[in-house]
Amino acid sequence: MLNFIIKTHRVGTIYTKSHLFVLNKGMNSGKPQKTAFTNSFVIIFQNEEDCESVFFIAYSLWQTKFWHPFLVGSVIPFLRLPDFKNEFIPKASLMMAEHEEHKKNVAALKLLEQKEKQFHENINLINDMRRVILYRYCRK
Repeated sequence: MLNFIIKTHRVGTIYTKSHLFVLNKGMNSGKPQKTAFTNSFVIIFQNEEDCESVFFIAYSLWQTKFWHPFLVGSVIPFLRLPDFKNEFIPKASLMMAEHEEHKKNVAALKLLEQKEKQFHENINLINDMRRVILYRYCRK
């Protein structure tokens, strides 16, 4: 069973325990991140393992646009804290119920994230080489 606290993040607050931030304003509401957003909720955990597990649950919910029906506001949509708590806690518990499947999915997501990072590094290297070749070509 996961034990965590969800509350609104205040700028300048320093958290000593493991934590993650979830964006609560705009069309990317629900996006988790390790560093603070200006408009975000903070989820505080007892240990790092729970934080890592819940990060991937929050990431999955954000990627599948789970939070879009709960957005309110006409100009800049936002996610309310009570709505977030009422939906996130049961959904996280449900997703964690199948612990082995959850661990397998998290491992697959980590692998994909690592491959994506390698891919972006390769793209940057290709672009650098292209610039070098074009620079040499233009200098003649």
